[in-house]
Order: sequence, then structure tokens, then C-alpha cells
Amino acid sequence: MNWSNAIRQTHRWLSIVFTLTVIANFIARIWGEPPAWVTYSPLPPLFLMLFSGLYMFVLPYAARWRANGQRS
Repeated sequence: MNWSNAIRQTHRWLSIVFTLTVIANFIARIWGEPPAWVTYSPLPPLFLMLFSGLYMFVLPYAARWRANGQRS
């Protein structure tokens, strides 16, 4: 598995973890105000998804930039 595929797979799993923490947050709010750690539990996977998503967003542009650089 190369680096790009590993980041894509990690991004997919992080999205699952993020979704589960958001669902848990809503369920916890049914019983009243949840503790702060429950409220902020979606943030770590969200920030990791931000970085992996930005990496995947830049990949096509970086490939095009590298391809143009090799032709010169």
C-alpha cells in the first residue's frame, strides 16, 4: 500500500469515527448537558480529516505541477 492509499483509507476511517462521535453527542444530549469531553469528542477526528482532506485535494495539482516540471 503506498502513501496516498494509506491516507485515503485513514480519511475514510476517520470519517466513520467522526460520524459516530457526532451521533454519540446527540444521544448524550437527550439526557441533558453532556460533559465537555463528549461535546468536544468530534473535534480530533475532524482536525485529522482536515489535514488528510487537504492533502487529497492538493494531490491532482501536485501531480500536474510535477508533470509540467519534467517536460521542461
